Amino acid sequence: MRDRAGNFGIMTALAVPVVAATAGVAVDVTNMSLSNSQLQQATDAAALATATALANGSATTSNAQQLASEFVTGQMSNYLAGDATALASLKASTSAQVTATTDSSGNSGYSVVVDASYSMQVNGMTRMLGLTSMNVGSSSTSTSGISTSTETQKNPLSMYFVLDRSGSMDEYTDTVNTDQPTKTYTYSCGRKTCTGTQTNYYTKMQALKIATANLATQLNKADPNSMYVRTGADSYNSNAQTPTAMAWGTSGVTKYVNNLTASGTTNSAPAFTAAVTALTAPSTTSGLTNEQLQHKDKNGVTDPSIYIVFMTDGDNNVDSADSNTKIQCDKARAANIHVYTIAFMAPANGQALLKYCATTSSDYFTPQNATDLFNAFSSIAKQTSKQITLLTK
Repeated sequence: MRDRAGNFGIMTALAVPVVAATAGVAVDVTNMSLSNSQLQQATDAAALATATALANGSATTSNAQQLASEFVTGQMSNYLAGDATALASLKASTSAQVTATTDSSGNSGYSVVVDASYSMQVNGMTRMLGLTSMNVGSSSTSTSGISTSTETQKNPLSMYFVLDRSGSMDEYTDTVNTDQPTKTYTYSCGRKTCTGTQTNYYTKMQALKIATANLATQLNKADPNSMYVRTGADSYNSNAQTPTAMAWGTSGVTKYVNNLTASGTTNSAPAFTAAVTALTAPSTTSGLTNEQLQHKDKNGVTDPSIYIVFMTDGDNNVDSADSNTKIQCDKARAANIHVYTIAFMAPANGQALLKYCATTSSDYFTPQNATDLFNAFSSIAKQTSKQITLLTK
């Protein structure tokens, strides 16, 4: 008992678990603090989003709980990626309490309280103290008044499509047709005819029709009653084809584009000229252009946004077509017409022309397949539909 040579070893053996557990607690406390901060931000955002949705009518008190829960879990999904147990716990514990409110001026609205929590698993060192999890929780409150504004329109628009329908538009892209990914074909096999299948790709023309329809759908969502959007279109090969006149809504353009067929060579000048003429033609009864007068009579605005969407997949192969198109592009620029250009799998000369005609470099697109074309038209749709400011009850 007088021999103390082994005391340090004994003390170390006793101290190591305590030191390890303490270190584990320190790590978990740090993680818990960060988790609380992340969850607080998520509940703050969820409460604000839910209160806003209730106020503008896009949500009801019956689905507020689901909206808040989905918003919180969506915000936390990246942070808790890989921890399915924690995400499930969070989703189950998130709640939203909705209370109808009235302010001192008699304006009604909603108060939303979002509570959320989940169990955070601790590390192995902390478990030495008998703890298996720590609770992370937060609560947020947001209020929002009910919108009483009536439907109004601040920025109507007129848009004209100038679209290539030359023979090369029948060429295939490298994007598989999602509606019909394969197609059958026949071939000679001895004394009989056999049938096989092969991958079915979109043609350029098919892709153009889908992209235009998608753009029209986006405009229709922003202007469901065809009060603020006017569209028209012309197509071209060696000559401008018969256009569809400017009209309210997008149905005329969609039908026109769906009926296009590919043939002939390429000359963009006459069709682009038709677009500029249609958008700048003066009215016969006032100092306004016809488009300005149409909007004034329909929605009371005399300065609508004016756009041209100009697409080609090739080079002009008619003498002076490039120079004549550039003259019209300059006229469009002088008339404050915003020009979007899409060089769809086009060679260098076609790209150069459309780059020249685009209002800015960000308005010039060079899609190399059908998916790129869909994205280009979608980008144009988002940018132009933002001009239509609809406030609803």
